[in-house]
Amino acid sequence: MTTESAPVPRAAQATAVRRAAPTIRPPRSGREGAAAPRTAGGLGWVRAPAQLMACDVLALGMAVALVAPGPWPTVVALLQAAAQLLLNAYRGLYRTGLSPSALAELPALAGLAVVQWYVAAETMSAHDPSHAAGWLALGLAAGFQTLVSCGSRAVVHRSRLWSAARDPQSTLVVGDGPSADRVVAVLQEHTRYGMRPVGRVAGSGPDADQAADLPAGEAPLPVLTSVQDAGRAVVQNSVRHAVFTVPPEAASGGAELFALFARHGCRVWLITDQAPAPYRSAPRPDHVWGFAAHALHPGPHRPGAHRVKRAMDAVLAMVALVAASPVMAACALAVRVCDGPGVIFRQERIGGHGRPFVLLKFRTLRADAHESATRWNVAADRGMSRVGRLLRRTSLDELPQLWNVVRGDMSLVGPRPERPYFVQQFSRKHPGYRYRHRMPVGITGLAQVHGLRGDTSIEDRARFDNRYIETWSLWQDMCVLARTAGSVFRLGGS
Repeated sequence: MTTESAPVPRAAQATAVRRAAPTIRPPRSGREGAAAPRTAGGLGWVRAPAQLMACDVLALGMAVALVAPGPWPTVVALLQAAAQLLLNAYRGLYRTGLSPSALAELPALAGLAVVQWYVAAETMSAHDPSHAAGWLALGLAAGFQTLVSCGSRAVVHRSRLWSAARDPQSTLVVGDGPSADRVVAVLQEHTRYGMRPVGRVAGSGPDADQAADLPAGEAPLPVLTSVQDAGRAVVQNSVRHAVFTVPPEAASGGAELFALFARHGCRVWLITDQAPAPYRSAPRPDHVWGFAAHALHPGPHRPGAHRVKRAMDAVLAMVALVAASPVMAACALAVRVCDGPGVIFRQERIGGHGRPFVLLKFRTLRADAHESATRWNVAADRGMSRVGRLLRRTSLDELPQLWNVVRGDMSLVGPRPERPYFVQQFSRKHPGYRYRHRMPVGITGLAQVHGLRGDTSIEDRARFDNRYIETWSLWQDMCVLARTAGSVFRLGGS
């Protein structure tokens, strides 16, 4: 892929660290050398949804026994359980928040239970009138299920809060000034939220040198002043949570910090009264001792849809590899005969969340040195053979990237990946460019199907890429793939 023909500015030197960051203190536990948490979110974040599902299934089973002490069809009971789990998951009742409340979930549990039992009763009545249940029985069943589910959920929530207070996880707080100080103090004092601040990432303002005001008996937190220091702190302290006290785009180096935390699997929060943008948050924000707490995600937060996207990518890429294998064999043979050994060209690119990976392409130049990491446009290179020009004009040189998709380095649809050198340049020159790494990169994308290939505007590409991320859906991916298939042989090239 190429960019606009304007000369790229020379890479700026890395910003010097204003002062060395203090050493991050070890975890405050009764034992020295205590083991760090084993997973990015802690096992509690994985167990809690399964425990809540078990509570709901238990409540349903008890309600079925109450309303139908006689033989109740097993198939209907299983369908009820599946419908209950799907409805509750759709309603967001299995999300793990910082301040869970069974009473807050009660209205949703009651409403879904009424709908579920009404549909089940109508189905059974139509299938076998002998199993018809009266309105009183249905009301008792829905009410009993709601009370049991709510009570058991309260036990699960209380247990998780107790476990979080007993073993809080390492947390970095990003922000300056009194607001950040108050957030740090709240997290230190109220450990039930499961966060233990081990450092603060501050900018270069007048408040950056000041330590956070903590409760009596707490040592001041070390203040980190660069992304590099924050990266070292994340690794050394097994940081599992990152808390922004201002929106990431308003913080000094906020985008780089957000990418760093996402890359290390940290849960990222915005604890502030301001609305998070351009990042996504839950529709109903959580709270931390009265502070609004938004869970931030690098893209549209639909885990189920993203898993479907990944499965679709893998299946379609494998099918395309098999279907295109004769064409790829012919391309490889042509490159070998015309340009010599070394059919596959490998180059480091930046993928989703800033992760580097090795991109595969058919080699289109006789000398790989020309396709360097810092040279932009090679379309007019005299070292390109006729085979290389044909592969570029037909985009057949991109076919090996299907293997990148199978491996999980890329997606079929997404922002096009770029070399690290140019990612740094474009991120400084175009403010929106850095946000395009919120989703996995792709072989094709919304910018490409709008003709933004070759020497075209980077600003326009970034705008289309961010538009794709903000409005992402599986249907949009299918539309982009269909438009790509219709234009792949129009000799647009890249």
